[in-house]
Amino acid sequence: MNIYLSGRGGFAVQVADALLDEGHKIVGAAAPRLRKGQSDEGNAMCWDRLRSWAFPRNVPWTDSAELRAMHVPDGVDIILAAHSHAFLGRRTRARAGVATIGYHPSLLPLHRGRDAIRWTIRDGDKVTGGSVYHLTERTDGGPLAAQEHLLVPPGSTAQTLWREHLAPLGVRLLLKVVADLAAGRRIEVPQDEKLATWEPAMDTQPLFKPELIALPGSVDVDGSKWALHAD
Repeated sequence: MNIYLSGRGGFAVQVADALLDEGHKIVGAAAPRLRKGQSDEGNAMCWDRLRSWAFPRNVPWTDSAELRAMHVPDGVDIILAAHSHAFLGRRTRARAGVATIGYHPSLLPLHRGRDAIRWTIRDGDKVTGGSVYHLTERTDGGPLAAQEHLLVPPGSTAQTLWREHLAPLGVRLLLKVVADLAAGRRIEVPQDEKLATWEPAMDTQPLFKPELIALPGSVDVDGSKWALHAD
């Protein structure tokens, strides 16, 4: 299968290498221009790891912040998101002849959002897992192609849970789904929206929106105070 890979960091590189080992071809990659916290564009050591992986292999690279349909070449079978925080729009997804899939480190529809693992640890979940799903307009909300659960080992941190368990699971599930698609097996199980949860990224500022909690009859919401008027 011809695969266009949108991702970042070590996980995306693990997925890329595993796909090549299975005989698939990476025809393009989208990744952040630089690693998080780096600023020296002229220093290849500051590049995102997927970008660094693509360069010596002559795999065309695009900054994921600029990814559009025109960057996806003709003949792509699968667009695959591996730890990608870039939104893949409808026109971009349409460039894939077979499917556009991604991996999320939770048992979707639980813990939608980019900090799923940190929320798993924060909430004290005893069971978690990974999900491969078809990308749609709804973030993390597309139909499931594969899913597997695992028990959260005692004493886990977000880092150890990802590195030792959820990342290897993600590579395996993505390979399984790509193999299914290559064999003409397409699995799409709708997510149950009644069970869906979503949490914001932990590194964003709290959102103060008092108008979302104003009681019936409240008026004059100005973002800093609101008044109740009794009739």
